[in-house]
Parts: sequence; structure tokens; C-alpha cells
Amino acid sequence: MFKSVLIANRGEIACRIIRTARRLGMRTIAVYSSADARALHVRLADEAHYVGDAPASASYLAIAKILAAAKSARADCIHPGYGFLSENAEFARACAAAGHVFVGPSAAAIESMGLKDRAKALMEKAGVPVVPGYHGERQDPKFLKEKAYEIGYPVLVKAIAGGGGRGMRRVEKHADFDEALVAARREARAAFDDERVLLEKYVNAPRHIEMQVFADNHGHVVHLNERDCTLQRRHQKVIEEAPAPGMSAELRAKMGAAAVAAARAVNYSGAGTVEFIADGAGALRADGFWFMEMNTRLQVEHPVTEMVTGLDLVELQFRVAAGEKLPLSQEKVRLDGHAVEARLYAEDPDRGFLPSTGRLVALEFPAGEGIRVDTGVEAGADITPYYDPMIAKVITHARTREGALERLSDALDRTIVVGPRSNAGFLAQLARAREFREGKFDTGFIARNLAVLTEKRQRDASAVALAAQTFIERERTRIAALAESDADAPPSPWDEMAGFQLGGERITSLPLMADGEPLTAQVHYDARGAMVTVDAMPPARDAKIIEAGDAIYVVRKGRQTRVVRRRTEHSGGVDTGDGQIRAPMHGKILSIFVEKGTQVTRGQRLAIMEAMKMEHTLTAPVDGVVVEVAAAAHMQIAEGALVMRIESE
Repeated sequence: MFKSVLIANRGEIACRIIRTARRLGMRTIAVYSSADARALHVRLADEAHYVGDAPASASYLAIAKILAAAKSARADCIHPGYGFLSENAEFARACAAAGHVFVGPSAAAIESMGLKDRAKALMEKAGVPVVPGYHGERQDPKFLKEKAYEIGYPVLVKAIAGGGGRGMRRVEKHADFDEALVAARREARAAFDDERVLLEKYVNAPRHIEMQVFADNHGHVVHLNERDCTLQRRHQKVIEEAPAPGMSAELRAKMGAAAVAAARAVNYSGAGTVEFIADGAGALRADGFWFMEMNTRLQVEHPVTEMVTGLDLVELQFRVAAGEKLPLSQEKVRLDGHAVEARLYAEDPDRGFLPSTGRLVALEFPAGEGIRVDTGVEAGADITPYYDPMIAKVITHARTREGALERLSDALDRTIVVGPRSNAGFLAQLARAREFREGKFDTGFIARNLAVLTEKRQRDASAVALAAQTFIERERTRIAALAESDADAPPSPWDEMAGFQLGGERITSLPLMADGEPLTAQVHYDARGAMVTVDAMPPARDAKIIEAGDAIYVVRKGRQTRVVRRRTEHSGGVDTGDGQIRAPMHGKILSIFVEKGTQVTRGQRLAIMEAMKMEHTLTAPVDGVVVEVAAAAHMQIAEGALVMRIESE
């Protein structure tokens, strides 16, 4: 076994690898950018090396800097995690040349599966079923449009070097093809520096099922059963589970055999995932699945496989890379119970899932039987705009699928994220969705039910009332402390006797701002004492209070409400109808479609910005005239910065 490992990654996966490596007695070496100097993975490692500025291109993607750190630390091997350089053949080759074992497949295997067109051709040759489409070299738009028509709509335009849903567009009709192709290429070029695409027939009611494979360097290949990754939003996985609902023994055997054949076709070694699309229009069928792609690395969702098999996949990666044989044969692979994983992100479901940056004021996770949480951050850490905004993966295991989902929704309810917004409440609601519980879902499930799942919540009056009560109690405590040390201290405005009057009930108002919205809490006094209400609702009893400076955060079932005291002279509140278009997050302006003096209508596209390697469209909130354009194409822009201003008609 290796004596030391450098983890060429950050965040949750770096922490995950460190845990296993330390258990195996290995010295752990972290790398970090300027944005991650105080990160959890840096603190957990035995040593850490600075590799560059915050942008990934200057640090986590800088091969020369990573290898220089490995040489300085005398690392035996380098584990790439997932993302960043994990599927970079040049990096795998450079590690070997520098004398460090790359914990992953060979550069040749990465290259074989790295480009989707080549991979599909290779799979066809190996006898693995492949989705119909065009995977050729010709890339001129007119030809691609003709091929899309021949394939038949709907079709998928997919970046050849793609992943994570980037550079992918679903096209429903011929007239929309040109615009979709331009957008897919632009996104692919930004994310992968490669704008080439392929075309695939879109399978109606598709299920996304993948097989975890493992191979050693002695000719042994096994699959570790399947994972269902069907619940997706914008082609990005949201909830994953193992085993797949409705999976028969016949289909598992056939899909597993196809995955093993795919691995053997490229002389694979280590952990890999073969992804299939299955026809979910009815019951899953042994003749109703097709190869999509192979990920030549560990997957984000690998914990669900670990939970049902009892294996540590990172340990297996190390052992295979060190030249050991796989410790189990196919018939020895367990399948125990059911596991589900939810990806907890710093994003705001109430604002179209925009990434939410900032400092984590508080972060608490539930513990208990069948609950596992993998995270790379802690309270006090910053969620920056430079990297994927994942906070944690919440994984649960139980004897049955129903039990695992119930345990997951409960765990998400008890998760505390304060500061940046999170999708915890959305995930809990999704885990409870009746049709999902019944196994009636496909990759379009979230999109079809998005209006219900993200229905803009009404103001949580009970949460605000709880914050108001906390403000009052805090003021009482402060006044009482002053009174003990100063006989002339002012009386508390919230003293119950001060509020009493012979005429009956007395009501005092407390002006507040809740998530930027002005409102007023009512403090009622009568002979029984004081009672706080907001919109006639009393304080919540099932919420948690987090105090941070002048603000009080109330966390209730995965959602937070930020409440501050409001000065009376500002009781008019914030004018949200001023026509200002501000950047919803840190990012880069890609295009501006209007100029000063342009007449616009509500909902019209004004600009496109890029953040977290994804494109976001800014639209007009009102009908009117553009009276100011404060940003320009290719400009880096901070969250909240003015992009343009519209004067309504």
C-alpha cells in the first residue's frame, strides 16, 4: 500500500479521500487555492500546499503546479477525486512521467471514453446497445440540422467533451435547432474549450441508470450493481439511489454484463461508471436500455453504492492502483437494503436555483442510524463563486426504499444551513413527492412538477413571529442587565406591567424586515401577559433560532428566514419595482442584447451571464425603456452589481 497521497481536488471529495487514506495509514497531502486557504480539506490533511489563485484554471486545473506540489511533498500517488483533472488524460500521463501513481485508469482508457463520439463507436463495436444518433466528425450547422431531422425530434445536442449537463440542449422542433446549437456550443466552449457536439435521439420518459464497475490490473472486472440517477434538473443529478426502483434480476444481469463489456473494451482499471438511458414509459425491460457514456472516475453518488454493498470504493481505488487484485468476485457482491443520496447545494429554489454565495453563519447536520453526511465545509466557511456550490451530500440507508426516503426527508428537515440559501427544503419536498415514492418518474419529473415543488412560499409569519419574540427577549435581557448596574436605567418597552392599561388589551408594534420585506409584529398585552403575532400567527414551535449580529435567522424544515429590526423612518420598505437589473451572483457577462433607449417588454431577454460554468439569462421585469446600461460583454461582475436600469412605461 502507498505511504502517501496527494489529493488533487478540494471540498467534499478531498475530505472523503482523506478519511479513507488516513484509515489506511497514508500521509495525506492537500492542495489549495487562495480562496481555500482556510478550507476544511486543508485543515484535515497532514500537510497542504498552495497552488495558485482562486480561479480553477490558475490552481486546481494547473497541472504543472499540482505536480510541483506532489514532488515537494514526495507523494507516492495522486488521487484526482472527481471533476477538475480527474478525466484528463494529459494529467494521468504527466503523473506517471513524474513518478507518481495516478489513482485511476490509464490515459488511453480516459481518452477512449473521454469523447462521446469515439466512445459510442467503440461500444457499438463491443456489442453494447447505443442510442441512435449522429456521432461523426462533420460539424457544420446546416449538416447537423439535416441529421437532426433524419433522427427525428425531439433530439439532444450534446457536447462531445461534455459532462454535468453543460453543453447540452433538448430540441423539440426543427425551427428551434439553430438557436439550441449555438447555445450548446457556446457553453461547451466555455466549460471544456471544445465546441464540437453530437446528436442523439431523445428517449421519451427516460430513466437514467448507471452501473458501477471496478477492474484491476490482473484481468478481473466486476460490477457493483446499479444506481438510479433519474431525478435531474437541467441534466444535473439531484437525488440518486441504489438499487434502481423496478429493476429486475434479468435486467440487472444484462445491464451489468454490458457495463463489464464496456470496461473490458478499453482495458479499464479502477473505478468507473457506465451510464445507460432506459425506457421508463412502462416497466423496465431487458431490451429497453442504451449506452450513453462512461465516466472514468469516482462518481459524486458513489456513497449509495457503498451503503448497499458495504464496500469502501476509495479503498478499492487505492488497492487496485497499488497493484493488488480485486478482493471479491461478481457473485460475492452484496445488495443490502436501499440507499438514497441528496445533493445539498447553496442555491435558492425561490429564485430559479441561482447559486447563493456568502459565509455559512451556521451549519448543522443530523446524526443517527442510517444517516451519513459527506461535506467539505463547516460553519464560518465561505461559499465562493469560483467552484461548484455543493455544501454536502446527505445519504440515508434503510431496509426498504420507503424507509430510506422517509429517513432522508426527515434528515433534510433537520439540516441547518444559515447564510447562503440552500435547497434543503426543496429536496425534502422532492423526497416526499407521491409519484416519486411510487416509482412513477423519469428524467422530466422535476421539470414537470417544478411549479409545485418550488411554489413560491408564502411569508412564514410564524417564523417571523418567533424572531420578533427573540428580539423582545433579547431587549428585556439587555435592559435587566442595565438595571442591575444602574438604578436610572430606562424601563423596558416590552415590560408586561408597562403594557397594561385599564381599558383592556394594549398592542405595541415592532417594525421588522424579513428577507428584505417590511412587516410589523404585534405585541399583545392583557391580564395573562404578552403574546407576539405576525399576520395573526403566533411564534413557530418547530423552528431553530440562529442569532448573528443584528440579524436573527429562523430555520424551519430546511428553509431559512432572515429577520432584522427595521427603523421606523424606513417603514415604507424597499422599492422592488425600480426597474434595476442586478447581477444575481458573481460571474461574467457574456452578452448584452439591448442598449440605452431600447424599448423592452416584460420577460424579454436582456443579457446572458455565466457563473459556476452555467449560463443564466437576465430578463426585463417590466415593460419600459432602457435608460442605463452599466455593464458590458466580457465584464466580470459582482453579486448585486447594477447591470442596467429600465424605466417603466
